[in-house]
Amino acid sequence: MIYDVLIIGGGPAGMMAAVKASARGAHVLIVEKNNILGLKFLMTGGGRCNITNISADNKQKISVYGPNANFLFSAFNKFSVDDAMEFFRSLGVALKIEEHGRVFPESDRAKDVQEAFIKYLEEKKVDVIFEAEVKEIVVKNKKIEKVLLVDDREILAKNFVVATGGKSYPKTGSSGDAYDWLGDLGHSINIPRPALSPVVVKEKIVKKLEGLSLKDVNISIFQNKKRIISHLGDIIFTSDGLSGPGIIDLSSRIGMLLPDLLTIQIDLYPDFNMIDFENKIQNDFHHSNNKMFKNYLSVLVSPKLVSVILDLSEIDEEKLVNTITRDERKKLIHILKEFTLEIKELKGFDKAMISAGGVDPKEIDPKTMCSRLYQNLFLAGEVLDLDGPSGGYNLQICWSTGYTAGDGVIF
Repeated sequence: MIYDVLIIGGGPAGMMAAVKASARGAHVLIVEKNNILGLKFLMTGGGRCNITNISADNKQKISVYGPNANFLFSAFNKFSVDDAMEFFRSLGVALKIEEHGRVFPESDRAKDVQEAFIKYLEEKKVDVIFEAEVKEIVVKNKKIEKVLLVDDREILAKNFVVATGGKSYPKTGSSGDAYDWLGDLGHSINIPRPALSPVVVKEKIVKKLEGLSLKDVNISIFQNKKRIISHLGDIIFTSDGLSGPGIIDLSSRIGMLLPDLLTIQIDLYPDFNMIDFENKIQNDFHHSNNKMFKNYLSVLVSPKLVSVILDLSEIDEEKLVNTITRDERKKLIHILKEFTLEIKELKGFDKAMISAGGVDPKEIDPKTMCSRLYQNLFLAGEVLDLDGPSGGYNLQICWSTGYTAGDGVIF
């Protein structure tokens, strides 16, 4: 049998490509490593599936997708955030919009999204081969002819869509195999790296802060002591570093800058400039009624921060605040406004939500997702060098590019 469309990878992009191609009447086969489709759905949004973000296709904010952002204009135009939301509602998945424009199923169950998708594909009679691993993509007469599986089965098709994902969540089958096949076919592969990943720092003091969450702090990244980027966000301290939306949204940029000397600077009081904050501290000290320094700190910051600030400031915890010297006060202000940690590395692909890097989009037609090297090869989703911030942006890349690939195949 020769299929109209063979899709390698049954994740978000692959399933959406199958949706569009089958809706056009194509006979579609999905080749999937796992024993179920859409396994990654169950891991997104903390198990709730952050389907999209109402700002994910905002033309004024396209730069959040990095240096290859403009590639997405055509796909977002063809299948927008509104289109994605309407599609899921048509499957019977009620949606809700939460803080920062994040869109979730009303049920808070990722499994509902997965099951609705699978039901649709079954109704469209999309064939699936489970627990199937591709070994090679075979070319004949400058076109893709077939794929070989590791068990030596051959599958022929008129069109091939590679939607294997990147290297994040390797336990779901995203091992980066496609980079090897596509590289062998002549495509340029920008080195894959973890993105939306926690950060490991060199200072052991963060262990004392493990589990501490800070909301709306200002986070700055410095490269060789030069400020590169700053933004407001939420962070969580881990046993060896930092996580939380405010950190992981910067991790792709951090990965691009490593192994240069990089530091993270956290402003715990971003609503105050340095002068106003110093005036506040002075005023607090003046009206403290002989309060001990440790007691003052317990009001100023989270309890977990108190012991760390005491260590860093080297101020006697029992010292009365109205006897603290100018130099000691300056040091305290510096710690609170410029809490600095040196970046060691990013966590690996097993902890990263997505991969950055991948196939260079310059080699793909953005209007169809067709390879510029092979007229019947299409790419979609995370296998491409495209990535955005957390909050539904990356799933929208999958929906839009997958839909565009399914619409682009000719059969």
